[in-house]
Amino acid sequence: MRDFSAPGRSPVYAANAAVATSHPLSTLAAIEVLRAGGNAVDAGIAAVAVQCVVDPLMTGIGGDCFALYAPAGAKTPIALDGSGRAPAAATPEWYAAHGVAITPTSPHAVTVPGAVGAWDLLVRQHGTRSLGELLQPAIGYAEHGFVIQQRVGWDWQRNVARVAGDPHAAATYLPGGAAPAIGSVFRLPKLAATLRRIAEEGPRGFYEGSVADDMVGRLTELGGLHTRDDFAGARPDVVTPVSTRYRGYDVYECPPAGQGLAALMMLNVLSHHDVGALSDLDRLHLFAETCKQAYHHRDVLFGDADLARVPVEHLLSDAWKAAAHGAIDMSRAQPPEIYPEIAREIAEERAHKDTVYLCVVDRDGNALSLINSVFQGFGSGILAPESGVLLHNRGLSFRSEAGHPNSVGPGQRPMHTIIPGMLMKDGQAVAPFGVMGGHYQAMGHVELLSGILDRGLDVQAALDAPRSFAYGGSLELEGGISDAAMAGLIARGHPAIRAPLPLGGGQIIWIDRAAGTLVAGSDPRKDGAALGY
Repeated sequence: MRDFSAPGRSPVYAANAAVATSHPLSTLAAIEVLRAGGNAVDAGIAAVAVQCVVDPLMTGIGGDCFALYAPAGAKTPIALDGSGRAPAAATPEWYAAHGVAITPTSPHAVTVPGAVGAWDLLVRQHGTRSLGELLQPAIGYAEHGFVIQQRVGWDWQRNVARVAGDPHAAATYLPGGAAPAIGSVFRLPKLAATLRRIAEEGPRGFYEGSVADDMVGRLTELGGLHTRDDFAGARPDVVTPVSTRYRGYDVYECPPAGQGLAALMMLNVLSHHDVGALSDLDRLHLFAETCKQAYHHRDVLFGDADLARVPVEHLLSDAWKAAAHGAIDMSRAQPPEIYPEIAREIAEERAHKDTVYLCVVDRDGNALSLINSVFQGFGSGILAPESGVLLHNRGLSFRSEAGHPNSVGPGQRPMHTIIPGMLMKDGQAVAPFGVMGGHYQAMGHVELLSGILDRGLDVQAALDAPRSFAYGGSLELEGGISDAAMAGLIARGHPAIRAPLPLGGGQIIWIDRAAGTLVAGSDPRKDGAALGY
């Protein structure tokens, strides 16, 4: 239990249903759907659609979506890949011949957005309401206005340059040439009209017709390779989740091209250790060494499993776990290695990116873990002028090496950082969970679960706990980690620095079957809000 004499927040306890998102209006929309009789999927789609309006830096209908859904009574969760593909004309030869590099604001960083198709599939297969009904709260906020919350406003101000470079985006998101003030009311009428069209026509109202023409036209104008056929052919996929066992629980993730596999690899290595008995210094050192190993393999081996072979079984095998564990020296930082050795160098790493994650558990015990993203803040910064759709830049994750499993190609999906998680035990859902923060997310899943399962923290305390991330040539430490621990890590050879920004956000709902209650937590690094009834 937290110290009530110090600032902080408590977990939310509920008897019937619970929601946790990173924005209060998103949480409120989900609760209203649940109280009106909707299920977890209905509530989640209403919530994420609202957040695509009220938190446009982090997510949008011009982005991608992944979900894990555990219907009550299901032995394993259903995994949904709602990520977009590169245009059919995006061949490696074309990029080489034209000397084109994929940059953050390039049309070549835009893959066909997958979110709308994923929402529709989830609702049709598992919801109880129509997509059109569930989009109404988002339409209302876009049309009539919403108040800009503090964290959203802070992020908006930090990312002004991204939308300032596109005249249409600047006119929409920088009224008067500046970011709107925190606490001010903001409207997105063109986006409202597009959401209304989707509500009336379903995904065809986004992937075909005037909205698709608007997106394709703007991308073509900027030199993109996208066609109407690329958009019309967009589809989400139901995929088989990957999993491992940790401390008696089954941890499920979406498969590659997502990075959830890396979280499972790290948990397998940590299973060799009594993490809860370690000092702060030893725990942070172990996390850093484990993280470097898993991410090194991720960067070399992960890609679109539909088009490239990703050695999932080997990376979850006892042999890989033993090799990675054996490479860890608890007294000294070591460079990561590939097991088995693969002669391919890793290209440059990318910095943290932006996303929203939410989870819902309804009165019947259905559990949804859903994540939606435009990748970087405001995505590509490219706005389709008539429809008001801001397009993501997930294609920035593609690699430039020929033959790499994550190299750009026709219909290829890039390696994705956004990963929903689901914890289960004895064939029953225990907790939908997720952490935001781009590349940090796999490490975030590990830190969150380890905080609960190894250190005995409640869900809110585990989210509040200071975070660390060894990636890109440094070991980032949040401010809550002591100077003494930081000095100890530096003495062991870690390039430890203070994290320049908070490491992500996150949400989780724990299903306490013994007590018959739900326990929800939301991350204070965002404008997080957990509610239940």
